Amino acid sequence: MPIPSGKQKPGPASPRHTLHGLALPATVLRALQKRGIYCVPAISVEHQHLAKRYVLRGVESGGAVADMGRACAYLSLDGSSLPWLQSIDSLAVNGRHAIFLAESLVRIEMFRTVRTYELAISFHTLSLPTARKRPEISSRLLFRGRDGTLPLDLWKEGHRALRGELAPTFYSRAGEPIGLPLRFEEAIKKMTGAVCCVGCRHSHVGMPPDAEGLTI
Repeated sequence: MPIPSGKQKPGPASPRHTLHGLALPATVLRALQKRGIYCVPAISVEHQHLAKRYVLRGVESGGAVADMGRACAYLSLDGSSLPWLQSIDSLAVNGRHAIFLAESLVRIEMFRTVRTYELAISFHTLSLPTARKRPEISSRLLFRGRDGTLPLDLWKEGHRALRGELAPTFYSRAGEPIGLPLRFEEAIKKMTGAVCCVGCRHSHVGMPPDAEGLTI
């Protein structure tokens, strides 16, 4: 399914969105927990004592079962993949996959209920308020898609090859398709695959660090 070009006016992100990502009802959060889907969209400020600087920390995480999926990942502002600090191996599935550290991050988060999708893309960076030594997180919302649809059961094994190739279509309240930001097109497709990856054990968006181990 092609992604139409277009723009959506960026807006501010609330403190709640900065910390927790998509605002999902308690019933949905309980359903995710019951299905063993562990997604960690929170971003934190960490201090690197040796480098004497602050960075943001994010964790790519999530996965899916047949009727539900949730995942979050991190990009650069131009939409390119970021190298992780470390990948995370676990006996459990649908959990943490990789840790990212940077002075600024774009978080992309998606939630799926059967064939209906929610999408949020937000930019986060460090901001140093006057007379304070520890920076805060400054955030703004880049894109928000609600009640998107993709009429294909990507979580089924027969459609496995299409994961990462398709994305849902989102509509305005007037029923018109909303164009998705072109710089995030590839990442949106990968996230669509992530929320349909049943028993996920790997990163869909992040990439390994280069040969010298640089992460930012």
